[in-house]
Amino acid sequence: MPVELYHLIAFLTSVTFVLWTIPDVKTLGLKLGIVDRPNARKIHKNPVVRVGGVSIFAGTIAALATIWLIGGFSSLAPHKVTELWVVIIGSIFYFGIGFADDIFNLTPLSRLLMQIVVATGCWYMGVRIDFISFPVYSLIKIYWLSLPITVIWLVGMANAINWMDGVDGLAAGVSGIAAFVMLVVTLFMDQPAAALVAAALAGGALGFLRYNFNPAQIFMGDGGAYFMGFTLAAVGIIGLVKTTAITAVLLPYLILAVPIIDMSTVIFSRISKGKSPFIADKSHLHHWLLKSGISQRQTVLFIYTLTFWVGSLALGFSNIPSGWGYAIGATMILVWQVWQVWRDSRNRK
Repeated sequence: MPVELYHLIAFLTSVTFVLWTIPDVKTLGLKLGIVDRPNARKIHKNPVVRVGGVSIFAGTIAALATIWLIGGFSSLAPHKVTELWVVIIGSIFYFGIGFADDIFNLTPLSRLLMQIVVATGCWYMGVRIDFISFPVYSLIKIYWLSLPITVIWLVGMANAINWMDGVDGLAAGVSGIAAFVMLVVTLFMDQPAAALVAAALAGGALGFLRYNFNPAQIFMGDGGAYFMGFTLAAVGIIGLVKTTAITAVLLPYLILAVPIIDMSTVIFSRISKGKSPFIADKSHLHHWLLKSGISQRQTVLFIYTLTFWVGSLALGFSNIPSGWGYAIGATMILVWQVWQVWRDSRNRK
């Protein structure tokens, strides 16, 4: 069987599983009262089930299990199979941490400590960042710094995606776009193991949008957000950073630039105001866009376009055929979206 066919099967299996299970998860969540209730910081007006991440998680894992059962892992190099299993196990733990928070409302410190422990375990098992690109044209081996940098990357991305989950469809769409770009790039760079995870995750995230796009019928919760954020970060490590190519090492940070910059800006803003970086507020990009007067849907579509644009730059830098053509097209779409946002915000003042 062609290797690419396994990736298509992973994507379709994940999409199908998510679409099939969401109604049941929603019904069960309502019966058990596992809902996200409105408050001063949140945008939604009615209680919404907050454990939709169960379907994203189950769909992604089911897709990868299917590929394993039909022999898709046998075509991979043994060390890549090991990395793949480490990512899968790590993602299960990250989902568990988030799901426990959805049910029991864990403290921020307890969540952070558990995330650090799991990320450290993944580093110990070989999912690690060993090189950084600095300056742009050289690679530097980071030796003992590998552990803290890897942990910061894995923990940071899990929380960055979670922090973006403040508007209907935003976190799922951004994650789906990023996962799809990673799928294309890792396939082009002959990293089929990482591409399998990216395909499954892209299917789960994009399938979830059927019920999560505005007006959302269900939220993914911390379980889904932590799962997707960690998995995206881990795919970036095993599929791109480990190739030791200068350009490839930079690609995960470019593909995930939107949540990275959003999180970094929010942390700096909170600290500069003398606030704890762990206390939620309305300083995210989507909050600023909503304050400008545009709708939830337009806010989400603008950030989708921004995510697609940085992803298209990654296609260009990875030297994919016509990659820079896609980047030019994405730039034109982004310019149009910026004009739309500017026009609508002016009209609503």
